[in-house]
Amino acid sequence: MYLEFDDCQVVVQTPIAWGEMDAYQHVNNAVYFRYFETARMAYFDQTGVSSLKESSGIGPILASTQCRYKAPLAYPDTVSIAAGVSLISEDRFTMKYFVKSHNSGRVVAVGEGEIVFYDYQKQCKHVIPDVIRERIIELDNL
Repeated sequence: MYLEFDDCQVVVQTPIAWGEMDAYQHVNNAVYFRYFETARMAYFDQTGVSSLKESSGIGPILASTQCRYKAPLAYPDTVSIAAGVSLISEDRFTMKYFVKSHNSGRVVAVGEGEIVFYDYQKQCKHVIPDVIRERIIELDNL
């Protein structure tokens, strides 16, 4: 499924901290992955993924991630970070992320992560539990 910022049901806001900037006076590239993580955790909280991990030992593990930078960010600004699932299969899903600057109104970065469900006790992949699959499908209209 093709996803854009406005398609995402989970959006978090955070101010840019002065310390997130690097010597080139823009937000360091590694910070974007923390932004993605913040949105990913909000998504997990909303769909019950976080509580499932706590109760059963079955939960998500980040298999891969990437980011495409479209424009620089600098302090002071606030960003909205959106997250949504674009593809779901038996034991994994693809999550898309969008970072939008409040100052410019532009999406300044687009990211993607492959999330695999994992049994932390047996240390192996696990199918996505039906209750989680249903919540993801409902939330993202898959």
